[in-house]
Amino acid sequence: MAEKTLKGLDKKYIWHPFTQMKEWLEYDPLIITHADGNYLYDTEGNRYFDGVASIWCNIHGHRKKEIDDAIREQLEKVAHSTLLGLSNVPAIELAKRLISVAPEGLTRVFYSDNGSTAVEIALKMSFQYWKHVGEEKKEKFVAFTSAYHGDTIGSVSVGGIDLFHGVYAPLLFKVFRADYPYCYRCNDDKSYPSCHLRCLKKLEAILSRHQSEIAALIIEPMLQAASGMVLSPPGLLKEIYKLCKKYRVHFIADEVATGFGRTGMMFACEHEGIEPDFLCLAKGITGGYMPLAATLTTEEVFGAFLGEYSEFKTFFHGHTYTGNPLGCAAAIANIDLLTEDGFFDELHEKIVLLKNCLERFNVHLHVGEVRQIGLVAAIELIKNKATKTPYRLKDRTGFKVAEILRKKGALLRPLGSIIVLMPPLSITKKEIKWLTELIYEAIDEATLS
Repeated sequence: MAEKTLKGLDKKYIWHPFTQMKEWLEYDPLIITHADGNYLYDTEGNRYFDGVASIWCNIHGHRKKEIDDAIREQLEKVAHSTLLGLSNVPAIELAKRLISVAPEGLTRVFYSDNGSTAVEIALKMSFQYWKHVGEEKKEKFVAFTSAYHGDTIGSVSVGGIDLFHGVYAPLLFKVFRADYPYCYRCNDDKSYPSCHLRCLKKLEAILSRHQSEIAALIIEPMLQAASGMVLSPPGLLKEIYKLCKKYRVHFIADEVATGFGRTGMMFACEHEGIEPDFLCLAKGITGGYMPLAATLTTEEVFGAFLGEYSEFKTFFHGHTYTGNPLGCAAAIANIDLLTEDGFFDELHEKIVLLKNCLERFNVHLHVGEVRQIGLVAAIELIKNKATKTPYRLKDRTGFKVAEILRKKGALLRPLGSIIVLMPPLSITKKEIKWLTELIYEAIDEATLS
C-alpha cells in the first residue's frame, strides 16, 4: 500500500494514545514497516535508532533470533489456550523461571497482559488478603506524588500525575499521598544527604496514624519513570521498605518500567536489597515482543486465598489472554538471554560509558540536571540555569529536540522538557557515543538558535 494512502487511512481511522489528535491530523506521521536490531524503518526506507526501546520495552533489539525462534516454535504447537481451569507448558515453565530470578520471598505468579493490570492485581490481592486474615479495616493504599502506575481506574487512583489523569478524579478511589523526593527541585529547599531524607517524615506520619486502615504502599523502585525519570536518593527505598515492615503494610514494587536489566540489575529492588510482597512486571518481560504481564507475590499472600469452594476465598480476577503461550515462550527466551554469562558484565560497561558521555551535558547552558541509573537517563532542559526556571509548556522545547533528532536518524519521546533516553539494552558502545553526541547537537539547535 502506498505511503500516502497509509498516512491517510491512519488519520481517518486511528486514535493514538497520549496524542493530541488535532495536531496529529496536521502532522506528517512516521509509519514503521519493519525493524532490524536497534533500528526501525519507515515506508520511505529511512532508518531510525529506536532510542525509546519502543516505549521502554525492547531489550535485545528487534528480530532477535532466539526470541523469534521461540515464538515460531510455540506457534507450531498452540497460540493460545485459557488458564481458567487449564494450564499450558510455557506458562508453567515461565513461572518457574520468574521465581528463580525474582527477589527472595516471591513464590507465586499471576499472569495478565499489561502493566496497568499487573498493578490492579497487586492492589486487589492485597485488599482481599487483609479481609481473609480478619483485618477488615485495612482497605486503603499509600501512593506517592508524581507516580505513574498505568491507565486503568485502580492504577490511576494510585498514580499522581494530574496532567494525565486529573480529569478522571471523580472516578478514582482516595489514597494517602506521600511526597516523593525530587532532589533537583526540593520542596523544602534542602540538599541530599544533609537533608537526612526529611521527605520520609510525612510518610511515617501517615503510616503511624493510619496503619490499621492501610493495606499496601505502592512505589516505582529507584525512579519514577513517567514523571521525568526522577531518581530516588540512595537509601530512600530501603527506609520506605523498613517503614512498611514496621507498620505491617504490604510493599508493592511496580517494576513495569524498571525490570529486566533496565537499571543495571535484573530488578531495581535489588539495588537496596528489597524483598517486596508484590512485584509487578510487564514491558520488558517478553523482550518487547508480546503483551504479557505478571504479578508475583508471597506464599503467605497465596495461602490466605486457600479454602473450601463454599468459602469464596477465590481471587475472582482474570484476563482472556492470561498466560498466553506465545507471550510466555517469548519471555522464557528473553530470560535465557538475560541470564547468559557475561550479559550484566557487558551491560555494566555500557552504563559506565553512558555516564561518561553524559558528563558534558551538565555544563550546558540549558541543562538543569542529568539523571541516570543503568541505561536509563533523563536530561532536564531549563530556560535559566541559575534560577532553574523551566521552559513553558507552549515552548515545546522537548518536542523540538525530538523533531531534530528524528531528522538525524534517532527516535526519542520526551516528557515535556525532559529528554528521555531509554534505549534497548543491546545498544552498542559505538551507538551510545553517537546517540549522546546527536542529542547534544539537537539540544543546541533547539535552545541556542
